Amino acid sequence: MFTGIVTHLGRVLERTPEQLKLSLPEDLQLEIGSSLAVNGTCLTATQLNANTMIADVSPETWRKTMLGDLNLDDVVNLERPSKIGDTLDGHYVLGHVDTVGEVVSIEPEADSYLFTFRVNASEDRYLVEKGSIALDGISLTIFNVNQGQFTVAIIPHTFEHTNLHNKQPGDPVNIEFDVLGKYTEKLLNAHLNATRG
Repeated sequence: MFTGIVTHLGRVLERTPEQLKLSLPEDLQLEIGSSLAVNGTCLTATQLNANTMIADVSPETWRKTMLGDLNLDDVVNLERPSKIGDTLDGHYVLGHVDTVGEVVSIEPEADSYLFTFRVNASEDRYLVEKGSIALDGISLTIFNVNQGQFTVAIIPHTFEHTNLHNKQPGDPVNIEFDVLGKYTEKLLNAHLNATRG
């Protein structure tokens, strides 16, 4: 499990139909079999060398995430899983991407930025005003929810220490909706179906 607090940045070194190779910062300690959230997608380190990692990527992961849109030298957000006893500064993030959204606009506001994103209108039900969302693995609070569009406020620290500083309108972004909302929806639907039957 992750919390959506990006701790490191990596770079894409190579992308094949089966694998993703990344450069890693020196202080990011991994072992073979370690999990790592890469732009919010939970991947497993299958090969490690000096400051590089290779992860096997399944066809399902390529289909459901924007990892397949990555190019050589693209910057990616990295987060190690939480440990028991860690402070949970963000929200519960599983690293299981639900959909790929799109950057609609980026507007400066004082020393921060307002990023607006778009998802399919059918997924609007998972967007809760002042609720949590993971965007490329970054835990953020959403507002101005309207028919699949929503806005997040990005403070200077987040802008500088994540891949958001490289984003442009039209760019894809991995989105994981709040897992608590998804479980609640499923349980309520099962209950309603049972009472109707």
